[in-house]
Amino acid sequence: MTATAAEHDSVTTPHPQRWVILGVICLAELTVLLDNTVLNVAIPSLTRDLHASTADIQWMINAYSLVQSGLLLTAGSSADRYGRKKMLIAGLALFGAGSLVAGLAQSTAQLIAARAGMGVGGALLMTTTLAVVVQIFDDTERVRAIGLWSTVNSLGFAVGPLIGGVLLDHFWWGAIFLINIPVAVVALFAVVTLVPESKNPSGDRPDLLGALLSTVGMTAVVYAIISGPDHGWASTHVAVSAGVGLVFLAVFVAWELHIPFPMLDMHFFRNQRFVGAVAGAILVAFGMGGSLFLLTQHLQFVLGYGPLAAGLRTAPMALTIVVLNLTGLSARLLPRLGTPATIATGMAALAAGLAAIALLGGDSYPGMLLGLVVMGAGIAFAMPAMANAIMSAIPPEKAGVGAGVNGTLAEFGNGLGVAVLGAVLNSRFAGLLPAALGAASLPAALAAADGPGERGRVADAFASGLQTSQLVGAAAVLAGGLLAAVLLRRAERADVRVAAA
Repeated sequence: MTATAAEHDSVTTPHPQRWVILGVICLAELTVLLDNTVLNVAIPSLTRDLHASTADIQWMINAYSLVQSGLLLTAGSSADRYGRKKMLIAGLALFGAGSLVAGLAQSTAQLIAARAGMGVGGALLMTTTLAVVVQIFDDTERVRAIGLWSTVNSLGFAVGPLIGGVLLDHFWWGAIFLINIPVAVVALFAVVTLVPESKNPSGDRPDLLGALLSTVGMTAVVYAIISGPDHGWASTHVAVSAGVGLVFLAVFVAWELHIPFPMLDMHFFRNQRFVGAVAGAILVAFGMGGSLFLLTQHLQFVLGYGPLAAGLRTAPMALTIVVLNLTGLSARLLPRLGTPATIATGMAALAAGLAAIALLGGDSYPGMLLGLVVMGAGIAFAMPAMANAIMSAIPPEKAGVGAGVNGTLAEFGNGLGVAVLGAVLNSRFAGLLPAALGAASLPAALAAADGPGERGRVADAFASGLQTSQLVGAAAVLAGGLLAAVLLRRAERADVRVAAA
């Protein structure tokens, strides 16, 4: 049997050590995800030890997510062409080396550059881990495997600040990066030993211009989303970045439609199953990213918890996701209900959780706890089903591109959730403030308030803005779930008609 044939067979034949491999790549994925949030708790230490300015801190945080999100499609395409195992090894090596440089950095410039290098490794890891899952599991086990992969996604965002806080209580700030190195080394050894190689057997030509256009376009759009809250959504800074990004992405689409070997086949978007899953994936990320952005403010500014206590109180959502996916409940639900109904059920639960937090959690934590658990259940049901629908709608030889699309949607949805729900919050808050205080942030408005009565009105205005934005998020998620379910149901009926003919 030729190497190409063997690689192609690995797409459909379950690997005998697939669950061990899944554990290894989930460990690598968790490390990548932790670095999206772990740096936030080290900001005071970095400001003191490296004399970092506010702009330096922003670039330290954003360099990682900016490079990672901008390269996701390119990384997925490279994995399909050159081999997913090779790209997984390269990603681990780059991530480990970047972590070493970051942990030993002596200046802000060194740390920013190291974080950017870690972002390159992170992009390769995020796309190849999901692509490998699709390769080594067959249809009967793939949904559960993707569910466990999705669980690690949720867990990484939730526990990053907690792990960072524990490390900083005992070590200096470099420890949050150096702890990645032994994990990367173990994962690298396991990948070399266990993971089978697989790649696109047709060997498409490299689409270098498409890779450049998509990387620049995605990076510029994500940068606009990241910088919006600081510079203002109507500012020239944000408008120029968003405009450049959209122009590059429009040229990317036109180029991909023109060439015979596109990096991302735009004909995928004619597939109703793919479009339905895409719509649902964006809105699940929208609800999750936007709600966590609002929840941390709600817990700290309205209910009065400190940063660590607030982080601990958001953990029930992640724990619910972990429990439901580890027990396999969400994977067992999918064959019984079908993909459209599972996604609709999950997103309805996510919307109900957001609404419960808005209506019951305004003044106390117990109401919020109920909403968090319901949200976690919704995400546990909807997210694996949608990831599976996206990957199922794309040919197995394009699994890396499919994983890149999935990761890009998550980044876009998260940013969109923060931007839209944050804008609703700010608009409502400014509208309810006493006229003398103006449209300020909550801390600034409280500082300008004259007396306890006025401070109480400011706090009430902020709580009302939070409630409104959470209800808007709930409505958007529910509508997205219904839209995704309708499109997926139509696609299934169309497949049945084609099969019957």
